[in-house]
Amino acid sequence: MNKAGPLIRSSFSPASWIVAAATALAFVSSGTVAAGNPQPDPGPLTVGLQYVVPPFVGGSKVRTPESLDGDLAEALAGRLNKPLRAVALDESKDAVSALEGRDIELAALDAAQLPDGAVAVPSGYVARPMAIMRTDTDIKTWGQLRGRTVCLSEGGLYVGRMAAQFGAIEKVQRAPADSLLALRIGECDAAVHDDIMLKELLKLPEWKKFSASLPPGPARPLTFVLAGENADAVAAARKLAVEWKARRYLAELTRQRVHDIAFEVYLDQVVADCH
Repeated sequence: MNKAGPLIRSSFSPASWIVAAATALAFVSSGTVAAGNPQPDPGPLTVGLQYVVPPFVGGSKVRTPESLDGDLAEALAGRLNKPLRAVALDESKDAVSALEGRDIELAALDAAQLPDGAVAVPSGYVARPMAIMRTDTDIKTWGQLRGRTVCLSEGGLYVGRMAAQFGAIEKVQRAPADSLLALRIGECDAAVHDDIMLKELLKLPEWKKFSASLPPGPARPLTFVLAGENADAVAAARKLAVEWKARRYLAELTRQRVHDIAFEVYLDQVVADCH
């Protein structure tokens, strides 16, 4: 008797081994062919945005941008498995007059005036201008901004509008943190940004002394504008918008961004006070 125990026999017959080897060889060969002849690169998803955030420069201050449209465009590109190529919309033209050179535009629309064949998919984010000021301000209406200094930030929807509509003196800053810091240290009579952002900011106790406000202005939904024949992108945008609403994603994203902005203001003010 074999003390080592019974022999362990393979469950594969010689024929099975031959089939398995042939299959493996075919798999490797196909992989080699595929590796030698990769599929064509689908290319980036080109999205027109109100403002394209400049690349970060080492040593500069970290700043959260005015709009969250870059985050939403990145999410759509990821859903379509494409890298994002963001380009700035031409402010001298109607933002949705055409899609030349762009797959999609993400614009805050006053009305659904679309080019022929285009489809609008609201993201769920709605922008309204709101002004905040010190609680001891004498400004009670938008009209009283005439001749007063109003802080805004690059990439905001309201740059140029405060001067044109109300005769305000605009002071455009790099980012919301810079605009809000200028308000806190008395360089501006008011700061104007999206009401969703400012209402979230005013929940923070350190902003109690700057909680005077003017009522929000007209709504402008942040909307994906896509060519109708791009069925995959249209479907992806619609699905994302439904998911964002169900998860309250935009509200949470706004909350996170506001806390980042408030922290950026805090750091700058602490540094300024220490010097």
